Amino acid sequence: MIKVKNTGLMPFDFNVMDTWKAPHPRDRPPVAEGEASPYAEDDMGAESTDGASMDESEDDRDEPEVEEDLKALPPATTPLYTFVANPDRNTLTRITAEDLSVVTTTVGARPTQVVTTPDHLTAITFNADGDTISVVDAEDLTVQTIQIRADRNHMVVSPDGRWAIAYYDAARDDGQSGSGAQSFNEISLVDIENLVEWSMVSGPNPSDVQFSADSSTAIVVSDTYLSRIDLSEDDPAPEHVELSPGETSPARAEEVVMTPDGSSAVVRLYGSSDLVHVDLDTMDRATVPVGEGPTDMDISSDGEELLVVARTAAEIWVLALNDLNGDAEVIDLPSTTTLGSLVLTPDDSRGVLYSTASGDSVYAVWDRADDTIQIRDLVKPPRGVGINPTGSTAIISHSTDNGTDVSTDSAFYNEPALSIVDLDSLFSSSLLLPSEATTFAHTADGETGFFIMEGEPYLEVLDYGTLIHEEITLKSQPVFLGSLPQTNSAFISQEHRLGRISFFDADTDELNTITGFELNADIEQ
Repeated sequence: MIKVKNTGLMPFDFNVMDTWKAPHPRDRPPVAEGEASPYAEDDMGAESTDGASMDESEDDRDEPEVEEDLKALPPATTPLYTFVANPDRNTLTRITAEDLSVVTTTVGARPTQVVTTPDHLTAITFNADGDTISVVDAEDLTVQTIQIRADRNHMVVSPDGRWAIAYYDAARDDGQSGSGAQSFNEISLVDIENLVEWSMVSGPNPSDVQFSADSSTAIVVSDTYLSRIDLSEDDPAPEHVELSPGETSPARAEEVVMTPDGSSAVVRLYGSSDLVHVDLDTMDRATVPVGEGPTDMDISSDGEELLVVARTAAEIWVLALNDLNGDAEVIDLPSTTTLGSLVLTPDDSRGVLYSTASGDSVYAVWDRADDTIQIRDLVKPPRGVGINPTGSTAIISHSTDNGTDVSTDSAFYNEPALSIVDLDSLFSSSLLLPSEATTFAHTADGETGFFIMEGEPYLEVLDYGTLIHEEITLKSQPVFLGSLPQTNSAFISQEHRLGRISFFDADTDELNTITGFELNADIEQ
């Protein structure tokens, strides 16, 4: 989410739909003091799902499909610039792509996110300790500041860059705390263009914000409510719909998908086989029955179909979004293994099925042309799955967990790994890793992938055509990884007290490094 939607080749899902999956509290790793939250944006959406019925205690339920999130405070990029937030120094650094020159400006206290607008004219930082959002001119680096609600910890920006919503998400908590009375419902809607803030209240524990493709509608999803904001209004205000009206101790929202046109949203609730459909024009609520134990759902890239994996029933349900209560197409899954998660290729022609809960070292490929499903072995159980932008290759991450079927004689026993799969032939190659992969990126042409590992001073380069990898040694430990738009270059932010970032050109195999952002240090070859 490891399945991350709408982010290119970051772990591990390259679908283009806007999707959110709530992380289960018991599966969230602790955050070290002073470390950026591992539940930050871009990255990355996390999932915790369960197909058991609601009359069972939580401890008795089957293991959920846990698609891990990743640490993410990546730089933001435009064709001309890369912007790097420096939380410890309350600054934003601009690096010019052409000559790698650097300029730094002061923003608010502890900027933990930076986003650039689609027109490339503005960078936006979320300043966690300052309770502010900074709007920075990309050319002259002038800074304008907007005050937001206190103690919020995450920001989402609309596709057009006009709007931002800041809220408190417990899953993204990095240890910050306020004083006095605190609200977990309050949000700030910010008009970036006119520097105006509206304070609002959502349902309890908001966990996700999504915008329609045209940025005219926003939804805020909380444990038990979905709130809609009409951004075309002069004075926007939220409208709320209860997801399980009249129920005490209602099931919490686990996953939400929103149609690109903003007309409707579908919510999967914890432990329920009925989805909740919300008409965002009328705010009417309806239930949609699917197979028993749904653990994953996605919208097709054309926005016409809703696909639901019902793990307990061993089925895939395909529903028309314009007629969710009409006849569904139901595809039986193999009975020889458990499959609970689905990743579609960018053209929706194939899907990769897997499970993070079964402990089985397998994956399956679903050919949507004839609904055939082929199962293949893996060296270890999958931790997460992604597909490259051309749809030719799957990247499967493995943790140290051995699952049910990894022998002590295996070279991969108790070791992290990565598998690269040609989706045409299902031929694969696996890499034994010194530590787990944390972040992925890909070139603009989709032919080359990159990843970094926890605590290892390397950039790993993947050739999706040959399945061969190349290892590039970095000057220090990598922290964040991304790719420059419209290029075949990657950037790697690294640990350094004054800031360090490297640029790798996949066409020339050349690595350039800048050290000392604040000092405007020289380029190192």
